Amino acid sequence: PLGHCGFYIYDTNNQQVLTSVFVLQISRKDFDGFKKLFHRFLQVKGPSVDWAKISRPPEDSIQPYEKIRAKGLPASISASLNKLVVVKLNGGLGTSMGCKGPKSLISVRNENTFLDLTVQQIEHLNKTYDTNVALVLMNSFNTDEDTKKILQKYTHHRVKIHTFNQSRYPRINKESLLPIANDLGMSGENSEAWYPPGHGDIYASFANSGLLDQLIAEGKEYIFVSNIDNLGATVDLSILNHLMSQPADRRCEFIMEVTDKTRADVKGGTLIQYENHLRLLEIAQVPKAHVDEFKSVTKFKIFNTNNLWISLPAIKRLQEKNSMDLEIIVNPKTLDGGLNVIQLETAVGAAIKSFDNAMGINVPRSRFLPVKTSSDLLLVMSNLYTLDAGSLTMSKKREFPTTPHVKLGSSFTKVQDFLTRFENIPDMLELDHLTVSGDVTFGKNVTLKGTVIIIANHGDRIDIPAGAVLENKIVSGNLRILDH
Repeated sequence: PLGHCGFYIYDTNNQQVLTSVFVLQISRKDFDGFKKLFHRFLQVKGPSVDWAKISRPPEDSIQPYEKIRAKGLPASISASLNKLVVVKLNGGLGTSMGCKGPKSLISVRNENTFLDLTVQQIEHLNKTYDTNVALVLMNSFNTDEDTKKILQKYTHHRVKIHTFNQSRYPRINKESLLPIANDLGMSGENSEAWYPPGHGDIYASFANSGLLDQLIAEGKEYIFVSNIDNLGATVDLSILNHLMSQPADRRCEFIMEVTDKTRADVKGGTLIQYENHLRLLEIAQVPKAHVDEFKSVTKFKIFNTNNLWISLPAIKRLQEKNSMDLEIIVNPKTLDGGLNVIQLETAVGAAIKSFDNAMGINVPRSRFLPVKTSSDLLLVMSNLYTLDAGSLTMSKKREFPTTPHVKLGSSFTKVQDFLTRFENIPDMLELDHLTVSGDVTFGKNVTLKGTVIIIANHGDRIDIPAGAVLENKIVSGNLRILDH
């Protein structure tokens, strides 16, 4: 230690001393967490998995959802709900969709934000079953302040809301392996010096916040964790009942919801059997020579939705023993000034190997409805989905249960631009595929069916007229509609 305000880290050969001075205002626990992660990063050489040891999970380790659902629900489901807490990962900003502030505050349907829909869902559960399911938001230093301001609007809803903060770790210079922060400040030249270290940080920061112990003391047994931008991640009573109905000596401590891969999901993490444990394999861990094999839909048929059901006492046990060894994801970034840095991250699902009697459940695709882009936003705003008590379900009027493939060009990336290009959202009930590229706008009450491709070349503009019905059409060239 350097007095009371810094530390040394030695690499495994004690050849290099990394020195960094921090003032004590940083949370000691954040600091310890980063030190552990950095130590492990220095020690790990080569890929974190030996490809030859990978095998498919045993048949019974991933159960079909239909089998879980077929059990039916007991009359005592309310008692099970009272032992559940819903945790939403709320650390992300809306920058990729051109929005400032937390992503959870973007309006996605009828002026409702992701957070509004989450609160409505849980309030509906609590009123229907006369229960007390709490909501916990894991914020990051990027989202905490804005989220807390908005929470006041839910004070009269029947949902108890808690928040805790993800850790704040320093970005590392790729060449020197030194933190790039000069001090603990977040502004000026330090504005890009810090990052939240991935959602695998939930276990440590949840425990450090005191909330884990508080919820266990209140008699809570399981958390249902999901990304706040996954609109399909609602509390599923059949999965909850499956957890609660296991014999005490075979209690399942961790369930990962997986779903069948399509061509759009080839980069998603998958479940494998590795050294007699179920394990999450992320694309970042795959040796380059095997990436195509990893993406194959035939060998690895399912992927992780990041909807997870985890035992609270088990988290406490593993945290106390310090035995959750999550694989490190090295995330390279280039900052605005051109500096190359690395972020050391972990994934929440990677902990599956540490829990007893862990299993996967192969759930319907409808439980995975993430909104990452304006193309996703178009789908969830359309008449393909109906909204009821905060939950989106595929419209019964759609003949095929599959979601259309939508690809909107760069003119639609920012939510604000996207909204100005649609007078209202087209009827998409019979749409299979939509590609839009270039300067394109949509008038009122447009209907899209089958495969529709609209391409305005550079310098051209296409205005789809109000009331147009496009079925299996390619539209290109220039079409202007101006007010007279």
